[in-house]
Amino acid sequence: MVRPTQLLHPQREPAPTRPAATVLLLRDSPGGVEVLMTRRSMTASFAPGAYVFPGGGIDAADSAAHACARRRTTQSDLHLTQAIAAIRESFEELGVLLARRADGSHAGTADIAALDRKAPFAAQCAAHGLTLAADEVYVLAHWITDRDLPRRFDVPFLVARMPDGQTPVADEAEQFEPVWVRPADALARHAAGGFFIIFPTIRTLERLTGFATVDAVLAACAGAGRAEGPLWTSCPRAGLLAGKEARYMEHEPPYGELALVCPDGQIVHALDWNTGEPVRLLNNVTRLTAPNPGVMTGPGTNSYLVGDPDTGYIAIDPGPADAEHLQRLWRAAGGDIRFIVCTHSHPDHSPGAHPLQALCQAPPPILGLPSAATARAASQLTPDRSLQNGEQLRLEGRGQTHTLKVIFTPGHAANHLCLVLEEDGLLFSGDHILNGSTTVIDPPDGNMNDYLDALDRLHAACAEHDIAFILPAHGYVIGQAPKAIVHLKAHRLQREAKILGVMQAHPDGTLDDWVRHAYDDVPPRLWPIAQRSLLAHVERLRAMAPGN
Repeated sequence: MVRPTQLLHPQREPAPTRPAATVLLLRDSPGGVEVLMTRRSMTASFAPGAYVFPGGGIDAADSAAHACARRRTTQSDLHLTQAIAAIRESFEELGVLLARRADGSHAGTADIAALDRKAPFAAQCAAHGLTLAADEVYVLAHWITDRDLPRRFDVPFLVARMPDGQTPVADEAEQFEPVWVRPADALARHAAGGFFIIFPTIRTLERLTGFATVDAVLAACAGAGRAEGPLWTSCPRAGLLAGKEARYMEHEPPYGELALVCPDGQIVHALDWNTGEPVRLLNNVTRLTAPNPGVMTGPGTNSYLVGDPDTGYIAIDPGPADAEHLQRLWRAAGGDIRFIVCTHSHPDHSPGAHPLQALCQAPPPILGLPSAATARAASQLTPDRSLQNGEQLRLEGRGQTHTLKVIFTPGHAANHLCLVLEEDGLLFSGDHILNGSTTVIDPPDGNMNDYLDALDRLHAACAEHDIAFILPAHGYVIGQAPKAIVHLKAHRLQREAKILGVMQAHPDGTLDDWVRHAYDDVPPRLWPIAQRSLLAHVERLRAMAPGN
């Protein structure tokens, strides 16, 4: 857990959330699924003028109306209350009634006309012999309003089929202009500037474009072998990109970095990749990205400085021997670099070590592991001292301590290591874990079995040191570190299973043949790179085969 003293910005308490519910009323059309949306009042306190799905706050009457509603056996009390609230809001705002008569038929226009939108809802329905069709309402998603906003809601996005024979009529107070629209068309109109929708609506519509029918949406939400619940949950975060606010969900690359730098949701962190300036992530962690972007390096190689002016600094992965980058690294540390650590010897990580050392008035030792005999010619490293597994590098000054613990992690390279900043629960992962891509395992210096074993050690380290964030050598900071490692290993093993299936289907195939089938979800231009990891999987599979 990051020490509060290392956070860059004074923290504030986000506004509390209020329970609410919204419902996507769906229908099939010749062009695909359509969803009912309405425009919010221009004087609304939340998202004025935006096109939204009907919904609103959950009140005590909704939870007291369970006896007036039909429910599925798998529907929890909470989901039932949320469904009742969504049914009520649909009626009050649009005159749409999800209810059934005593004979089981759907409510119709005559039933709707007999009800008053402004009177207590459930009691009216019961008095007219109507039962709320909460069993036909499913949870699609769970959204929690962004931490930076002054009004926040904890809201399920529910889905239901629009009853036949009913026509939505807006209340002309909270909602206006009901419109049926295909999700893709709504997104296109928003992009063109004529249909304003907010971030959760955008992301929800994007997911809906993947469904061909209403039945497909409802079936996905119903569970089909899993417990009922949202297909996704999100509390977005925002940063600055090209000077403008940009919002992200948990699975998107910048999310973890925003969680580290601005845990309370303040929109102050710039996400632009700028090789000309150091980027402060914490008071004791600064990142400088080398000007070497590419297919293998992403936006460039990240060099990190750990420490502060009172303790001096440890430089991690000085990068290529780029004079300007090394000058910026040296200046950001005020020239006070106590150690230079290379996570491994690849040419985008370690060649800058000796030039950076030469810049320092008191030359710091270059630490790491020497390259193995299997390393390529351009990947040679002979450190001043070899690090030991579990060794600690400590900086101290004026009551501050910053301790980096060494963890050997061969796999991407035979001499690869990772570092844990113990006081703040940060993992500097080098190339072992990247943001947005999987690292290449290139035999003979790379070894897939070693790589997977090292992932297990890093996962164990997360529990030991309460590691929440991973700082990779390429890409943004990664959040939810233990979950990210589990996901990465599962992805590798899924790929390996696919490779095994391809090998069994094409026993006489070449590596070129196998990569074409096993990496058919990867652009062909990347197949030569993917072939190196495929070879690593093949070697592991053959080593595990009976008789070996």
